[in-house]
Amino acid sequence: MSTPFGLDLGNHNSVLAVARNRGIDIVVNEVSNRATPSMVGFGQKNRFLGEAAKNKQTSNIKNTVESLKRIIGMNYDDVDFETESKYFQSKLVKLEDGKIGAQVRLGGEQAVFSATQLVAMFINKVKNTVIEDTKGSNITDVAIAVPAWYTEEQRYAVADAARIAGLNPVRVVNDVTAAAVTYGVFKSEMPEGEQKPRIVAFVDIGHSTYTCSIGAFKRGEMKILGTAYDKHFGGRDFDRAITEHFADEFKTKYKIDIRENAKAYNRVITGAERLKKVLSANTAAPFSVESVMNDVDVSSQMSRDELEKLVQPLLERVTDPITRALSEANLKPEDVDFVEIIGGTTRIPCLKNAISEAFGKPLSTTLNQDEAIAKGAAFICAIHSPTMRVRPFKFEDVHSYSVSYSWDKQEEDEDHLEVFTAGSQFPSTKMITLHRTGDFSMEANYTNPEKLPAGVPAHIAKWAISGVNVPSGQTSVPVKLKLRCDPSGLHTIESAYSVEDIEVEEEVPRAADAPEDAEPEYKKVTKTVKKDDLTIVAHNFALPAEKLNELIEKENELFAQDKLVAETEDRKNALEEYIYTLRGKLDEEYSSFASDDEKTKLTDMLAKAENWLYEDGYDSTKARYIAKYEELASLGNMIRGRYLAKEEEKKQSLRAKQEAERMAEMAEKLAAQRKAEAEKQEETPKADAEGDIDLD
Repeated sequence: MSTPFGLDLGNHNSVLAVARNRGIDIVVNEVSNRATPSMVGFGQKNRFLGEAAKNKQTSNIKNTVESLKRIIGMNYDDVDFETESKYFQSKLVKLEDGKIGAQVRLGGEQAVFSATQLVAMFINKVKNTVIEDTKGSNITDVAIAVPAWYTEEQRYAVADAARIAGLNPVRVVNDVTAAAVTYGVFKSEMPEGEQKPRIVAFVDIGHSTYTCSIGAFKRGEMKILGTAYDKHFGGRDFDRAITEHFADEFKTKYKIDIRENAKAYNRVITGAERLKKVLSANTAAPFSVESVMNDVDVSSQMSRDELEKLVQPLLERVTDPITRALSEANLKPEDVDFVEIIGGTTRIPCLKNAISEAFGKPLSTTLNQDEAIAKGAAFICAIHSPTMRVRPFKFEDVHSYSVSYSWDKQEEDEDHLEVFTAGSQFPSTKMITLHRTGDFSMEANYTNPEKLPAGVPAHIAKWAISGVNVPSGQTSVPVKLKLRCDPSGLHTIESAYSVEDIEVEEEVPRAADAPEDAEPEYKKVTKTVKKDDLTIVAHNFALPAEKLNELIEKENELFAQDKLVAETEDRKNALEEYIYTLRGKLDEEYSSFASDDEKTKLTDMLAKAENWLYEDGYDSTKARYIAKYEELASLGNMIRGRYLAKEEEKKQSLRAKQEAERMAEMAEKLAAQRKAEAEKQEETPKADAEGDIDLD
């Protein structure tokens, strides 16, 4: 049975959750943190993923790629690329398909990986974190939470990344929608039946994105009424504002320019993030970084008021997503019952004040600001599990833009139809009927491209539909198509089949005053019935099967290499530890259990092994480390065995002595007890024959 797994794919950190033990648990990583850095690094032999990449980022900055979710599915020529590129220290390049890749050095050689591959590497890492946490249980299904502004292409790219990592992406869900699911499932006392739904606004400001969604709740159900966002507003913008302030200050004060040194800039931006958090709880805080560059130590300070002045341009943008989300939901601020804030950046006091003023009401923090999205994703994954029973909960998201389907124009027919309108809910399905003269193709496109954000293509997908058989004597046949916007917000054609009209005899309903023995009457009626299933070949943004398999094999190779490097390092450390431990014990605990010849031989072997380890064997193979270990153990373990045998003999002797002492003590207690009972009987007065007590 697969354990349902939810992933909040964050820009700075990602959070993992699993559905188990009748609840939702957050999964901690290898260092017991409840969030894992969303980073991938590359070294001389292997990759560094998550915490390992974060730890090596400063020393390996050109080969560490972060902000993975910002570049997946994005074209290199996208208008947003210029904005995104300033947040990267690694080199981003244009791939053959026009997408973005990262150029790094792995194993001493230059390598280029696509953004989809990089996200797959990270997902594979967190998948194995979940496997270890759940003690080796089967992990196959995942629900991934992504920003609401993700295009259809980006959603396909994230789903492909999950498949490359060996997972089945059962759903790609909007992150704030996942948080709203957490709210709806675990909140009690919701309206029911004909009662007015509870209107809740969710404001999520994370590391890179600001999203506001309005949801309507009743017991067991939820609808998202409106969503708006600012995709370039988040904690990283506050960090960069602080860093740029100190960059100017240090240039004047210390005559150094951290903008010219990537490692120095990264050290300061890391310190700026810490300072931002301190200022959320304090009115002022010191700032210092040791040896930031050119062996110069820097120090300064900042007050909360200074920070608010620095980020004033950002604060002026707070109201816009809220206003647009309310407009899409056809609501006013006073119609909102509660305002829930999530995302780490909403802890900044000036932001909280601005959000509260925009709604004209106090804010609520009943959801865990860092974990609500991951928990909602895990619950959504559990809904799709065939073996897990979950609390019934129905939820629908909202179409931000209208989508139309078009087809080959024939005769006087229309050649397009707006199927999914902006503001309507999904998942949803629509049936349409077309009259076709033969095989044909269809396309899905955004109805109003001019309303799309800059860089978002109007085209969504194309389908080739074949198997249309037109009977002789007819010019066309009716074809029914089931058009669907699935739970992940992806537009598809779920089924297509031709129909025909046939005449059948149908019994006429008997009149009320008709005799019971009257003969039934029949009439001929025309019915439309299914004729042939048609073949649908989709041409969408998903990777072709051959390319997907190629990337799966590549990821498996890299994973195997990482595993081999880790195991080799473990064997090397085990050999080093064995050398020093055995050498120390040979002069102490093991001294009386080895002959002089054995001591001389083993001491010589340990010295040679140590010299080899730090010279020729410093960068050797797993097999060589195992062989060296076994060579030493062949004599060392024999001496150790004698020591352990003697120790066991001492333990047995001690146990026997303790047992004898316990038995003696027990016997002494029994003897004392018998003696006491005997004395008691002697002191008891005897009765005379008549039953009286003799007092003489």
